[in-house]
Amino acid sequence: VQLQASGGGLVQPGGSLLLSCAASGFTLDRPAVGWFRQATGKEREAVSCLSTWNDITHYPDFVKGRFTISRDKTKNTIYLQMTNLTPDDTAVYYCATDLGHSSSYALCTNGPSNWGQGTLVTVSS
Repeated sequence: VQLQASGGGLVQPGGSLLLSCAASGFTLDRPAVGWFRQATGKEREAVSCLSTWNDITHYPDFVKGRFTISRDKTKNTIYLQMTNLTPDDTAVYYCATDLGHSSSYALCTNGPSNWGQGTLVTVSS
């Protein structure tokens, strides 16, 4: 199982950014996948999870309405569309999965076992 995240960068407050995560070693039709982040000095936290077999998503309250997770089966790629970004969204973002979790809620709550490398998102003027 490998996950390769990309798309991070510098964006102004109020701006948008699209993160991508190329998956290999498994297909996006069974396990849950998700995005997590870790800001400097803070614990890693879940920002969005998706059950790939039924398309049920889970978001924590602090990103609802701003972040959207999706996946393209043909490209075996996971996406995180982020809008209305604030400086508090500055963090290293990781895509992740756990082949033992098919529930988006379980993945976001219990955490994954397979992590990709992170991509840095900086929100600053």
